[in-house]
Amino acid sequence: MLAAALPSIPPRGTPQSLQQPNYNILSHVACRISTLKTTAVHEMRIRGPKEEGQQIRREFVHPTYTIVRIVIAALTSLCTMTVTLASAIFATAIPSLIRIYGTTREIGLLGVALYVLGFAFGPLVWAALSEIKGRYLPFIASMFLFIIFSVATGASNNIGLILFFRFLGGFFGAGPLTLSAPIYADMFTGRSLGIAMVSFAFVVFLGPVISQPIGGFIVENPSLGWRWTEYICAVLGAVILIPTSMVLEESYAPVLQKRAARRARLEAKDDANGISHEEVKLSFKTILSDFVARPLTMLLRDPIVLLMSIYGSFVYALLYLFLVGYPTVFQHIYHMRPGVGGLPALALIVGEVCAVLAIFAMQPWIMRKAKQNQGVLLPEWQLPVAVPGSIAFAVGILWFGWSGYQGTVHWIVPTLSGILSGFGLLATFIPSISYLTQARAERATSAVAAHTMLRSFCAAGFPMFATYMYEDLGVQWASTLLGGIALLLTPVPILLYIYGSRLRSHKSVGAV
Repeated sequence: MLAAALPSIPPRGTPQSLQQPNYNILSHVACRISTLKTTAVHEMRIRGPKEEGQQIRREFVHPTYTIVRIVIAALTSLCTMTVTLASAIFATAIPSLIRIYGTTREIGLLGVALYVLGFAFGPLVWAALSEIKGRYLPFIASMFLFIIFSVATGASNNIGLILFFRFLGGFFGAGPLTLSAPIYADMFTGRSLGIAMVSFAFVVFLGPVISQPIGGFIVENPSLGWRWTEYICAVLGAVILIPTSMVLEESYAPVLQKRAARRARLEAKDDANGISHEEVKLSFKTILSDFVARPLTMLLRDPIVLLMSIYGSFVYALLYLFLVGYPTVFQHIYHMRPGVGGLPALALIVGEVCAVLAIFAMQPWIMRKAKQNQGVLLPEWQLPVAVPGSIAFAVGILWFGWSGYQGTVHWIVPTLSGILSGFGLLATFIPSISYLTQARAERATSAVAAHTMLRSFCAAGFPMFATYMYEDLGVQWASTLLGGIALLLTPVPILLYIYGSRLRSHKSVGAV
C-alpha cells in the first residue's frame, strides 16, 4: 500500500522554476490548468547539455495557485484512498464468497493477498512510465484501469476470475499510490511538502480502516451483496477521477522541458533549439537495474535499508492482519453483525490523527536543530517520534488481545486499544520512509522501492496465516506473539538515532 507510496521524494535542494511572466492564473483556475498551452512558453529557459541532469520545475508563486495545488493534492489523495480502500474491503466479502462459491476462507483471503501483491509489482511499471511520459498520463490511465477491473471483479461469476481481476486491480491501483508523492514533490517545497506527505500517508492508512464498516454494511444488505464492495470502489473512483483529469496537469520537469523545446522548435523552425531530454528513453535493462536489482541489492547489503524496511513492513503488514483480527474478536467473540463489527476499527483513525499531530509537533524541534547545525537536516531527527510509536503499537496489540479474547469485558475496552495501535501505525511507518529517503538521498527511489517490495509481500502474506494463528494460539496468545515482536523492533529507531550517522558515513554501505 503505501505502496508504493513515497517512491521518489527529493530530500533537499530547491529546483529552479520555469518563469512565465504573462501567466494568467485566474483563467487557469476557471479552466483546466495547462502549462503546455500558454503563449509564455518562449519565456521558458531551456537548459543546455551541461545542466541536463538538473531537475527543474515551475514554482507557482501566485497566491491563487495555492488553492489549485491544494485541490490537486486532495483529489490525488482521494484517488489513493479509494485504491487502498479497495485493497481491504474485499475481506468483508469473504463469508459471502464461501457461501456462494463453496470456496475456503484461505482462497477468499487470496483476493486480498493478490491485490496487495499488485502493489509490489505495479510500481515497477508506473515509476518507469513516469520517467518517460511524466505524471499525468500514467496517473489517469492507471486509475481508469483500476476502475475497469473493479467492475470486472464485481461482475465475475467464477472465483478464479475474481482473484485474477483482483490482482489486476491492485496492479493498476498501484499507479496513483506510486505517483501521488512525486506529484506533491513537483508542486510543493520545504514545510509544505512535509505537510503534504504526512497528510498523504494518513489518507493511505485511512482507506483500509474505513473499508471494514463500509463493506460490512454492504454485505449484510440483501439488496446489495458482496459485488457492491467492488462496485462502490469503482463508482467512488470514477467520481473522483473526472475532476482529477480536469484539474491535474503535467508536473515532471524533464517532460515539460521536452515538450517546451519541441514547441519552441516548431514555432521557430529551428532544429538546433533543443535539449537532450527531448528523447526520453528507458531501456528494459535500466528498469531491471534501477527498479528491481538495485532495490534487492540494497535490501540485502545495506543495513539501514534492511532495518527500516523490516521495521516499516511489520507495522504495515499488521494493518492487513487486523482484517482478520478485528472480525475474530468483534464478530465471532462479541457476536456483532459485519457492519457494526467493523465500527470498532474506526478507533485506529483516532490514533492515526494523534500520530499526525505528534509528527507535526516535532517539526519546530527539527527546525531548531537544523538551525543549530547551519541549516543542515540530519535524517536521524525523523526518528524520535517512532520510539513512543513503537511502544504504543506493542501495548495496543497486547491490550486488544487480552481484553477481547473472552468477550466478558465490555466491547469498548478492546475498541479503545485501537487508539494506541493507530498511533503506533503512523508514528512508526512515516519515520521509516522519511529516514530512508534522507539517509539514502542519492538512491532514494531504490531505497523506497526496497521498502515497498518487502512491505507489500509481508502485507500479502500476513492475513493468510492469521486465521490459523488466532485459532491455534487463541486471540490473547497470538496478540502476545505480535506484541512481543513489536517490542523487539522498538530498539531499531533508537539504534539508528545513535549510530545512524556512523553507518551513513561508510562509503561501502551507501554505494550499493
